[in-house]
Amino acid sequence: FLGWIEHHLDDLLAREPGALAHAIRRSCEIKAEVVGADEKEGGVRAILNFGHTFGHAIESGLGYGQWLHGEAVGCGMRMATDLSVRLGLLPPEALQRMHRLLVRAGLPVHALSEDDAAVLRAREIGFVFQAFHLLPHLRLWQNVAIPLLLNRCAAREARERAEAMLARVGLGDRAGSLPRELSGGEQQRVALARALVHRPRLILADEPTGNLDPGTAGRALALIDEQVRAHGAALLMVTHSAQAAAIAQRRLRLLPSGLHEETA
Repeated sequence: FLGWIEHHLDDLLAREPGALAHAIRRSCEIKAEVVGADEKEGGVRAILNFGHTFGHAIESGLGYGQWLHGEAVGCGMRMATDLSVRLGLLPPEALQRMHRLLVRAGLPVHALSEDDAAVLRAREIGFVFQAFHLLPHLRLWQNVAIPLLLNRCAAREARERAEAMLARVGLGDRAGSLPRELSGGEQQRVALARALVHRPRLILADEPTGNLDPGTAGRALALIDEQVRAHGAALLMVTHSAQAAAIAQRRLRLLPSGLHEETA
């Protein structure tokens, strides 16, 4: 079908009825085939959905109406294809073909500007850093409130939500403390609260439980899983912990022989 699109792209851009009818019909048929054969979000369906999610994130970051929905999804598909090539899920020529098609169709293919990328990160992504990266001169609630304030949340609401999230990680009574007054495990829980407080659609976590005892780690993982399910988010986590990996629906294990996929 990709080859057919490459051959008939000019007709599609000109809104030629026959070409449009065929493209719509084949798109629906292919979607039905992919969904029917891949209910666990793997393979092609995962790449397609990943691209669509990227498109929505771009729209949210730039403000709805700045790009047409199709433009955002087109750019998102290219980003998803690029990542899939890097992960070895697609051959490099797939990215080249996608790029050429988008250029011919006049759709965006370039990376976001630094300002737009910053807006996108602030709105749609939550980061859990292994090194915490808490601001030492700010109280805990102020550290946690940063993503909310960047998204122009009112100061009072930002503080209330930050303190509520600190309570969720067991630090409600330490909201006024400074990071230096906490243990490593407590600082990690603050970093987790900061990553989740603005309800991001994508959570990137680097060893989110590395400094926690098993009991505290279990509660932290339950909170992450709850937030992911409640807000329809995606979680991408790097971990050495089998306990942490167990919450994932899809696991990639790095072995000397390469990446190996495991299904939960």
